[in-house]
Amino acid sequence: MSAPTRLLTIHHEHGDGFLVSATGQHGASPAELLRYVYRPAEKQFESPRPYLHPLRTLDGRLVSVFRPWDHVWHKGITMALPNVGPDNFWGGATYTRKVGWYADLKNNGSQDHETVLDVSEDGGDVRFSHALSWRREPVDGQHSGETVISEDRTLTASIASAEGAWILGWTSSITNVSGAPIDLGSPTTEGRENAGYGGLFWRGPRSFTGGQLIGADGSTGEDVRGSRGEWAGFCGRHDGDDASSSIVFVDLTSDQGLDTKWFARSEPFACLNAAPFFDTVRVFEPGETIELRYAVAIADGEADRDRMGSLAESARASALAGEVR
Repeated sequence: MSAPTRLLTIHHEHGDGFLVSATGQHGASPAELLRYVYRPAEKQFESPRPYLHPLRTLDGRLVSVFRPWDHVWHKGITMALPNVGPDNFWGGATYTRKVGWYADLKNNGSQDHETVLDVSEDGGDVRFSHALSWRREPVDGQHSGETVISEDRTLTASIASAEGAWILGWTSSITNVSGAPIDLGSPTTEGRENAGYGGLFWRGPRSFTGGQLIGADGSTGEDVRGSRGEWAGFCGRHDGDDASSSIVFVDLTSDQGLDTKWFARSEPFACLNAAPFFDTVRVFEPGETIELRYAVAIADGEADRDRMGSLAESARASALAGEVR
């Protein structure tokens, strides 16, 4: 007999965030898969922004970390950009060619929740959409900084039962409302080699350090960083029960003049990021909209290249199905 179909439910914590849970099997209690916080309370230096944490597999294993001591601005999964013209929407110090290294330039912006656009459940899948304003760091005691980017963001979640996984969908439609062109880049476009991070970024738990990185192009390990390909994945191990979990990111962003490469690390910590501005500056024109789209498979168990490819296909199919609902 096949296992009963698991459905997802969403609980909106008004003014704060939402929870997504999977119905239990064989009478088990619902399993909480994720919490999304859209009103963060962190300091301005961390570029406060909405984040996903905790993030768990269907079997309940934690696959994210919040405010690790080495980079307190890393928070589960976030949309974060380090070099947005003169502004930093990543957190921490900013790397610039002028300084030649990282410095606190008092330029840490925030992504501020404005309004909820949609909270819905459809056939066991869930959807949440909201509008945000990306604001510069306040100057001279201003209540809030100038808005440079407006965003409509949609998150979805669905079960990929045949894969022992669930799928997170993420779409960020960002519009330049600053009235001037914005150079979108990274520390690499400012001169730091192979540090082109920025975009949808995942930071894994401490136990994932030293885990396995695999790219769609066949690259492995640290060679994934700077590679191109539709997907990249990470397989890590958990403390306590010797279990493994796997994360596969799929880049569904259309061309739009971007040159996306993967930023990925296994040492000294686990992270994965499809970076649209890795080593090429993209001039973001006034009034222009760029749509960044991703699907992420969160799976129990180990995954080699073949399984990661299968998870990527499931993630892509789930994202495409969500477009026609």
